[in-house]
Amino acid sequence: MGTLAIFIGSIFVLSTPTVASAAVSKQYQYNCTGGPFTFTSGTPITVGLSAPDTVTAGQTFDLTVNIPALTLTTAPTAATTVSATMALTPTGGTVSDAGAKPGAAVAIGERAVPAGSVTYKIAVAAGTTTKVSVKPGELKLGLTAPAGGTTSTCTTTSTEALDVPIGTGGGGDGTDIVAYDCTLPSTSTDTNYPADVDIKVVLTPPTSATANADASITWAGTIQTTGDTLKAPTGFPATGGKLFATIKASGAGSPATATGEAALTSVTVGQDITLPTSVTIKVKPTTTGTVTLTAGDLAFGTSSTSPAIKCTAPTTGLKQYTFTVGNASTSPSPTPSSSNTSSTPKPTKTSTATVTVTPPEKTEKSKTPKEGADTGAGGTMGPDGRMFILTGTALIAAAAVGGLVMRRRNATRG
Repeated sequence: MGTLAIFIGSIFVLSTPTVASAAVSKQYQYNCTGGPFTFTSGTPITVGLSAPDTVTAGQTFDLTVNIPALTLTTAPTAATTVSATMALTPTGGTVSDAGAKPGAAVAIGERAVPAGSVTYKIAVAAGTTTKVSVKPGELKLGLTAPAGGTTSTCTTTSTEALDVPIGTGGGGDGTDIVAYDCTLPSTSTDTNYPADVDIKVVLTPPTSATANADASITWAGTIQTTGDTLKAPTGFPATGGKLFATIKASGAGSPATATGEAALTSVTVGQDITLPTSVTIKVKPTTTGTVTLTAGDLAFGTSSTSPAIKCTAPTTGLKQYTFTVGNASTSPSPTPSSSNTSSTPKPTKTSTATVTVTPPEKTEKSKTPKEGADTGAGGTMGPDGRMFILTGTALIAAAAVGGLVMRRRNATRG
């Protein structure tokens, strides 16, 4: 029973979802008057502020202002959007893009306005060590062109601030979110630009690299919902358009910038542009060491030098990526022979070899005479060997007889 209880308890623990790291948020009550919206006297609206659970000193984070659903006094005769302007007082940072922001879309003939949000960029001071505090102030609500008109003024009596801790927690410190400032050529009058487009940029460096050889880096970008959308302006090419992605590099003799390109899918003027899945960018370091990479500017169109859309990246507060550059040659050095390792010279030893060459033995083939000799020897075999034996025996015998005769003569004389 105890084992069963433990087993069931473990299943419960494993099946319970992990609580995600939540963003820091706070609600504020605002009383609004006037303008194109209808408000009930004495009934405030609730406006929320939210930010990442931790931020990094010296970098920028997104502060989101959440605006509730509203009701228009008169239905618009043309499509429009909510315009929101909130006064913010940060401590430990500054507002990078103060002013009016476009919010929820308003349909033609509809008085009901859905809930929406606007985003402000808060730049954290480099010396901040504990937290950034943001206190909301007056909020103005209206409609953007072509509706325009008056604005509603909303105030709060709250003195509380939204505190965002300094740290490196998992709530998203925005280091890989690049706040691009996207503009068009000066001759364009598209109302969607200039635009603050947030793009999450991920750079994938090579696993190995050598000096004086191209190193391939993969650029991948995802447009976030925290900023403006990236729409194709009037005159943007429906086909043949490209994204030109630039990265900044330093270290190991690498170039300051490098650019890669990738084709865009079919583009419709006035609609959102879909980014390519990835862009390959090559960097060629010239020495060994470490290369540091950060996201750079973007260009859209058919040319990187004369783009239809140019998006400029901030110069600070970006996530850094690194890779190591090694030597160009990795082959082992030849091993020196033992004769080269001694410092004492050795005498030269000369060896003389005598080579004896034995001529090949001439082999004669036996030929049988036509008539067949009775001697048993072939016609060309030469003298019989028995003749040599008899001659030798005779010479030995003669020598023996001669020796006896000489001995006897010497004995007679004596």
